Amino acid sequence: MSTPVDPHEFSPWDFWRDADPAQRESQLERQRALVDGRPERRLGDLCFVSELASVDHDALRLGDRTYIAAGAYLTGELVAGADCSINPYTVIRGRVALGDAVRIGAHTSILGFNHSMEPGTPVFRQPLTSRGIVIGDDVWIGSHAVILDGVTVGAHSVIAAGAVVTKDIPAGAIVAGNPARFLRWRVEPEDAAAEMSSPVSGASAVRDSESAGLGERVARFAERARAEVSAVLARSWSEEAGLFVDRPGSAPTVRAQADAIEIADLLSGSAPAQLSAEAQIRRLHEWQDPSTGAVALLCPDGQPQPDLDFSHEDVAYHVLSAGYALDLLGSRFPAALTWVTEATPESVVEFCRGLPWATDAWKAGHHIDGFGTALLWTKRAGVPVPAGVEEALFGWLLLNADARTGMWGSPTPDRGLLPVVNGFYRASRGTFAQFGVPLPHPEKVVDTVLDHARDPRWFAPGMRDACTVLDVAHPLWLTRGTGHRSDEVRRLAARLLSDSLPMWAPDEGFGFREPSAAGRGLAATRPGLQGTEMWLAIIWYLADVLGIAGELGYRPRGVHRPEPAAALGGSSP
Repeated sequence: MSTPVDPHEFSPWDFWRDADPAQRESQLERQRALVDGRPERRLGDLCFVSELASVDHDALRLGDRTYIAAGAYLTGELVAGADCSINPYTVIRGRVALGDAVRIGAHTSILGFNHSMEPGTPVFRQPLTSRGIVIGDDVWIGSHAVILDGVTVGAHSVIAAGAVVTKDIPAGAIVAGNPARFLRWRVEPEDAAAEMSSPVSGASAVRDSESAGLGERVARFAERARAEVSAVLARSWSEEAGLFVDRPGSAPTVRAQADAIEIADLLSGSAPAQLSAEAQIRRLHEWQDPSTGAVALLCPDGQPQPDLDFSHEDVAYHVLSAGYALDLLGSRFPAALTWVTEATPESVVEFCRGLPWATDAWKAGHHIDGFGTALLWTKRAGVPVPAGVEEALFGWLLLNADARTGMWGSPTPDRGLLPVVNGFYRASRGTFAQFGVPLPHPEKVVDTVLDHARDPRWFAPGMRDACTVLDVAHPLWLTRGTGHRSDEVRRLAARLLSDSLPMWAPDEGFGFREPSAAGRGLAATRPGLQGTEMWLAIIWYLADVLGIAGELGYRPRGVHRPEPAAALGGSSP
């Protein structure tokens, strides 16, 4: 006689309330077996994974109280928030991200991958592709629905039973049919003018729905941020050190001083009240090495560490952070930056070639950004730039941009396009954007950014941080004049902007990483100066892509300023 199947395997929602101690220990052992020795897998509290489900993920993250019922077939990379239900016989494959409280009916297929199907080669020999699927918070997906690769489903939407979803679904929409079409709103857009009684189609309808209410929301956000900026800065001021720290309990850094100056300038139009502009200028001047122009890391006593040069990542970044902080305070570096003044065209080419483009394009772009900004401050100071140095830098970048991606460097097996896109932002910010030079392949940049933004490892709800979002927002803003895939760009900008505004913590600002069940307890989710400075810039860029930046009443003037800071071959405007 066969052993009856525990009903909880198919209906797990009451398991942790009803199960006896032996059943609970058996479930915990099942979960330990799934994650032990697999750092890419992480399960939250009170999850349930049926013994009758096939779970074979390259990467798996489940938020608290998320369950996987019997018969489910899951492969690839799944990131799920809290309180999600993956009901019996659901299929989830490829790269898929679920927000919080996503309810998936039985026999549903969510397929975040696809086959190529070029003629002349059997399908089974064709390579797989994966753009990924992202599903927002509080989404109800009916039984037997199918969601295909590349789709984004907005928060609070409903997908009717049996629907086949082939295109993005706006937040709050109810859709049904094959292919799925708009029926009505479950949650209407805040802007009544964006209300639609016909199917979601056409560029104007998309623009109306994506920007609905965002103008008023960003205006309210900016008003709140300005009202609370004094508290944000006071929270990160160390009376003992007489310096800013990123967040309470952390050590003083050069970047924290610069971030405080940028935040104060952005939201109050003045220097931070904790220290006069003159005192801050004097301190930043004292930290610069008079022989090289480098600004090193700080020792515990607040003095610069010795023997660090521009090859160090933080020293390279201080060219940006300290340089722009001085610029906002009406000053400049007192010593010449030998990184530029002692360069030759040959050394610049060797420098560019020697950067780790294939293995860590972000690091490579980071150093290009530092050198490009050192070039800016050299020109601003009226110090002669050696002949051919500018031409060597821009010439190398132009000749080595990948015509397939519009960027530099290569994806990596573990991080995909992340280092390429992040490195592109850094390299292009310090060169093409900072000097007003057109990009070599702007439409390819848009394609690459949109492809990258579908990767749930970095853009699923709860997985986003200031670097990943800024490094998407700025390239999309920089290429906006092309009009290429503008509806998709606007949809992405609207979604990222809408999700970023509620992240502001009262009187504390922004954390570097968005708060979520997946990031609970991580230091990066705690509000600090770096996160606040970066997210304020992100919000401006996203809002400007949507044409509503004027509602913010501020515009970045420091590291993340949108206008070119200088022109090649001449002095700055």
